Amino acid sequence: MLDAISWDTDLIRRYDLAGPRYTSYPTAVQFNSQVGSFDLFHALRDSRKTMRPLSLYVHVPFCANICYYCACNKVITKDRGRALPYLQRLEQEIQLIACHLDPAQKVEQLHFGGGTPTFLSHDELRQLMAQLRKHFNLLDDDSGDYGIEIDPREADWSTMGLLRELGFNRVSIGLQDLDPAVQRAVNRLQSLEETRAVIDAARTLQFRSINIDLIYGLPRQTPENFAHTVDEVINLQPDRLSVFNYAHLPERFMPQRRINSDELPTPAQKLEMLQRTIEQLTAAGYRYIGMDHFALPDDELAIAQEDSTLQRNFQGYTTHGHCDLIGLGVSAISQIGDLYCQNTSDLAQYQNTLAAAQLATSRGLVCNADGRLRRAVIQQLICNFNLEFVEIEEVFNIDFRGYFGQLWPQLQTMADDGLITLDNERITVLPAGRLLVRSVCMVFDAYLQELNHQRFSRVI
Repeated sequence: MLDAISWDTDLIRRYDLAGPRYTSYPTAVQFNSQVGSFDLFHALRDSRKTMRPLSLYVHVPFCANICYYCACNKVITKDRGRALPYLQRLEQEIQLIACHLDPAQKVEQLHFGGGTPTFLSHDELRQLMAQLRKHFNLLDDDSGDYGIEIDPREADWSTMGLLRELGFNRVSIGLQDLDPAVQRAVNRLQSLEETRAVIDAARTLQFRSINIDLIYGLPRQTPENFAHTVDEVINLQPDRLSVFNYAHLPERFMPQRRINSDELPTPAQKLEMLQRTIEQLTAAGYRYIGMDHFALPDDELAIAQEDSTLQRNFQGYTTHGHCDLIGLGVSAISQIGDLYCQNTSDLAQYQNTLAAAQLATSRGLVCNADGRLRRAVIQQLICNFNLEFVEIEEVFNIDFRGYFGQLWPQLQTMADDGLITLDNERITVLPAGRLLVRSVCMVFDAYLQELNHQRFSRVI
């Protein structure tokens, strides 16, 4: 079993830099307009030839209410009728993509994100799932990982029953914070009772897994009131928890301009919140997976990490990184072989392009040989906290020490500081370095020198 993480305030202060979350390497910041729909069709044909299994992501951008902290691609509207033209274009995209794949390619993973997927009516959800089942090989035996993001204010027992009927077996529930003062400050009023009702329904209906999202660093949060939220969440016993650091970037995300920056907790308070949260979750039996994620020991993510098979893609930590990821909907990202591509983030442009029977691919990149190598290194570090040089050398036919020789002084400094152990055979991220694993990965990022680090959230 992996050792528990250990808390070292001095190390955190020195290595708490702004950097990528490495849901991909190269990261989405490197995407460019040279990649278009032709490249996507070519990649889909390769996927068909090799019969790789699939992971589908469907983006539903609509929300009835705005949450001030949110940095997602969304459309705020009370008009439920706006979903219909979007779904019509989404169905066109499904058809255009599916005809380039083999009908026998199994969809091992499916995820609806947003926005608020349950913004859609029951009939719209039925129709959308019917289209996906018509054009893709969705599994009917409940063996796939089929998840959906839930806003408890937009779901009830009948909604949960419908989702289970449609084949979903995982739910991810946005909670963020239970304190009413914090909720008012971010415009998300959501009671514990509403959240508990959705979780009770999910358990009764035998959903396989429940994830809860929390955010620390929101306005009016204190270490004391956030600790109370964490205690209440532990009582709900989710299988997984995501505890995100709020990144206040009002210059990039307009809704955040409604947050009073004077009400934000200090950096010291945020550190205390994270430290307390780790202590509370560890005491309750949760394992630190990495990058803000915790899971119970019998969860698939924890087991995969024990087996050194955990992977990471645009949906976060996953046991399905071997699948080709197909992103459907506005702003959705696909990863098919060595191709990364993203649909336009503009809703009108997305709908107009598909109305003209064209895919809405707007940017992306093709991962080159150096990118594949660095991607494998970063993936091993961020998922399994360990990197065996011989495994990389055998796959990529390189001498690890020779290839990355100029990075050795940085790595040696990290070793001297107690983040990692470093020798001629491996890098191991130590318990004091696991919270800072992004900083270790950043050493291998060939693009970071060119980037403004302010485009990223901080490590802690």
